[in-house]
Amino acid sequence: MTHLIEPHGGVLVDGIVDDERAAELKKQSSDWPSWDLTERQICDLELIQSGGFSPLRGFMGKADYERVRAEMRLADGTLWPIPIALDLTEEAAGGLEPGTAVALRDPEGVMLAALHVSEVWRPDLELEAREVFGTTDDTHPGVSYLMNRTNPMYVAGELEGIQLPSHYDYRELRLTPKEVRERFARAGWRKVVAFQTRNPMHRAHFELTLRAARDVEASLLVHPVVGMTKPGDVDHYTRVRCYRAIMPSYPHGTAMLSLLPLAMRMGGPREVLLHAIIRKNHGCTHLIVGRDHAGPGKGRDGEPFYGPYDAQESLRTHEA
Repeated sequence: MTHLIEPHGGVLVDGIVDDERAAELKKQSSDWPSWDLTERQICDLELIQSGGFSPLRGFMGKADYERVRAEMRLADGTLWPIPIALDLTEEAAGGLEPGTAVALRDPEGVMLAALHVSEVWRPDLELEAREVFGTTDDTHPGVSYLMNRTNPMYVAGELEGIQLPSHYDYRELRLTPKEVRERFARAGWRKVVAFQTRNPMHRAHFELTLRAARDVEASLLVHPVVGMTKPGDVDHYTRVRCYRAIMPSYPHGTAMLSLLPLAMRMGGPREVLLHAIIRKNHGCTHLIVGRDHAGPGKGRDGEPFYGPYDAQESLRTHEA
């Protein structure tokens, strides 16, 4: 697969340990505290473990978090636009210290990963909102989640993945970055345009994606978000039926559908960079960025949080 674009940071992360190590961790975990992951945390964990968030190998430590929040860079200088942190309650974090381990579980109690704690700290969530989203107005869904639903303590450390989260719908479409890259390689695709969407596709979307791929002589990855999107969006079950219905309309062998378990932050000009990094990790060379990409709408003052082309300008500024 050397003809495909390199992952962000140069290496596609595989965060899942082998079966022997997984069995060992599960046995040890009987003596550890557990944390039942939230819906957003499960989305983030899946993209860390699968390599969608490469080069991240775990939830961010304080040095990465603070530099990303302020400068959109990891501590080593790598571009990264939005903090990816593990938030815990004060009660859950209270007994943790460097060297302890936590079993991270889904709501059904299935162990997904082992976290070997190295840092525990209390972030300034209002400062995070101001720097990442450019506002503390909680009509912004990203700010609302941060201020009203995020737990007060952040925890970081080495992460060992046991398994990816289980899904019971559209399994054949839930492809990891490695699996997407393998399909691109088998098809001989080198240039690939990604289409990010959280809405049903209609005829204008079809024509737009078709033209975008033709203009750069590339293939097309239709890559809708099926994690957490904007409150009030059409459910992903309905949307995937729409995507499936439209795929046969593309010329044979030129387009592919895969689902992305991303928890969107609706962060406009910062979030578009995250979307681009994720698609780069999946092997895509181009990303379609529309008007008000990942925009959250208007604030309490009736004004849009971001300009209609802020996301496009942000990506243009940082493109390789």
